[in-house]
Amino acid sequence: GTGGMLSVAGEYLTEHNPDARLTMYGQELNDESYAICKADMLIKGQDPKNIVRGNTLSADGFPNETFDYGAANPPFGVDWKKVLDFVKGEHERRGFAGRFGPGLPRVSDGSLLFLMHLISKMRPAAEGGGRIGIVLNGSPLFTGDAGSGESEIRRWILENDLLDAIIALPNDLFYNTGIATYIWILDNDKPKGRKGKVQLIDATRMYAKMKKSLGNKRVLMTDEQIGEVVKAYSSFAKESTFELE
Repeated sequence: GTGGMLSVAGEYLTEHNPDARLTMYGQELNDESYAICKADMLIKGQDPKNIVRGNTLSADGFPNETFDYGAANPPFGVDWKKVLDFVKGEHERRGFAGRFGPGLPRVSDGSLLFLMHLISKMRPAAEGGGRIGIVLNGSPLFTGDAGSGESEIRRWILENDLLDAIIALPNDLFYNTGIATYIWILDNDKPKGRKGKVQLIDATRMYAKMKKSLGNKRVLMTDEQIGEVVKAYSSFAKESTFELE
């Protein structure tokens, strides 16, 4: 997108530690969004070379890089026919040495490809680990029978204890869709108390109605409600978790 997630992350970090510095990287396919993001990073004193243009799935802009944190809001339910040959080729040739080792989802929805891409960019646990936040619709959670590409990807994520939490968000929260959405939090170096567990947080009823709708966006989460979600995550209450077996 236009780099909103990067900007907000930088502002948040500065509020909590004025001496800290966040080095930002991003990739965007749309020309206009890419240009806006690059200009915004330049204004904020970031290196504009760290913002690259291209299709994340077929032209990885940072093939040899790993990061402390990753954040994404990939398009919901968009097919990946245009990059099918490349993605399938990487999966078959490189396996788990590439980004798509666990499997491939159905061609009609590439959400899990973006998730696997982000996972591949996590800093290794031996180097301090990495964390991811990604906004997805319900498809990555529920589609695919046992043995399908989607199922195998989910199994691999759980067996490797990468999934930390899933937060169910209110409907009508986004401009372009009214469907159910979820935030996935992943961590490849979980604290001892979180290892082998996944936290599930239901925030579907935590919203305030907007006075005027913006497209499909009819509700918002107040600062207080967001704070409640953060508090629930931080407290890691037993009733909001399940153990992996």
